[in-house]
Amino acid sequence: MAERLCLVHYHEIGLKGKNRSTFENQLVTNLHRALKSFDVRDIQRISGYVVVESVDRQASEAMADAIRRVPGVARVSLAYRTGLDEGEFIDSAIKALGEAGEFHSFKVHARRSSTTYGRHTLEMNQLVGSALCEAFPDKKVDVHNPDVTVVVHVVQGSTYVYAASAPGVGGLPVGTAGKVVTLLSSGFDSPVATWMVGRRGAVCVPIHFSGRPQTSDMSEWLCQDIVDALAPSGVVGRMYVCPIGDKQREISLAVPQSLRIIMYRRLMFQVAERIAALEGAKALVTGESLGQVASQTLENIHAVNECVNIPVLRPLIGSDKQEIIRRAQAIGTYDISCQTAPDCCTLFMPRRPETHARMEQVLEAWDSFDHAAMLEELVDNIEYKDFSQCPSYHAPKGRLRTHHSELGPAPEKRASEAQ
Repeated sequence: MAERLCLVHYHEIGLKGKNRSTFENQLVTNLHRALKSFDVRDIQRISGYVVVESVDRQASEAMADAIRRVPGVARVSLAYRTGLDEGEFIDSAIKALGEAGEFHSFKVHARRSSTTYGRHTLEMNQLVGSALCEAFPDKKVDVHNPDVTVVVHVVQGSTYVYAASAPGVGGLPVGTAGKVVTLLSSGFDSPVATWMVGRRGAVCVPIHFSGRPQTSDMSEWLCQDIVDALAPSGVVGRMYVCPIGDKQREISLAVPQSLRIIMYRRLMFQVAERIAALEGAKALVTGESLGQVASQTLENIHAVNECVNIPVLRPLIGSDKQEIIRRAQAIGTYDISCQTAPDCCTLFMPRRPETHARMEQVLEAWDSFDHAAMLEELVDNIEYKDFSQCPSYHAPKGRLRTHHSELGPAPEKRASEAQ
């Protein structure tokens, strides 16, 4: 009896030359993490694919769906694996086509990556195609634009047969592109930016700037929900929380009203840069989109970038809001971001923010308060929570506060509220 398994296809990984095995091995590691709730028998590399086998030898659509959400996976096929016996793989081709749903036309695409099988691929096409025509007499063969393609691939002494196939998220396996610190809020943009950089292979370490104690901690809980929503992709290993509300209040009293946002963001960037140094991260990531709000003009972006010496990546810089929302819906963060919560972005906002900041005015405002002392205090009091969803994340050796078993109020505050 043919076993049913998940055949994992990849695109970019196949172009990596001598480094290809490194990317494949990382993908296998990430798949083990993503499938820990399933009864997986084995995950192994074969020529051009990764094969995922279940304990009962009958892989499910639910397993295939979990695999599709892992970065590096271009496509997943529910396939039958047989030996080289022609009767077995013909029967499997009939089963595979029968599971393909509604269709009017089909074709057979045979491939051979094994010299142990003597038939030419054209002969295999004819052999399997004839059997399928007999099994589905009301369907027609269309070799140019078929509704369904039945693939019969001989690889390493086995035959893999499939017709049902669905796209994955693509990209590269998380853990193959280093580490980044992402500035994460509970809005739509930054979760999408985090996911997009993770999809390119980066391990993401978000930092959330909370308005606490000037606001409630609701945004912190929402950000934790966002990280949980991103769990299937395995891009996040740790999240930091930096309560910045009191510092925003001090800044609002010290600088011209129109420059408040730029001052807030410069301080945030410097805190994030300090965390990046601790984590060994090579870049910061933001969810900024050019011209979307006042702080995201080219002049203001430049005014904020000037205060750090680390690259700042902006994967959404050319995206409009509707594109971002569609992506948020696809990755599962949209409903969370729809919930409103006061955070640092709503604190002490100017009536008329500067949209074209001049650097000399920015530097003058920056020097009008003790930003260096603020930076040290914020870093000293930063909090974090670790997540188990990213096997490639390795925590730094430096010690920081971690009094939150969960993000939100500290234990002493929760105890007082419970009384």
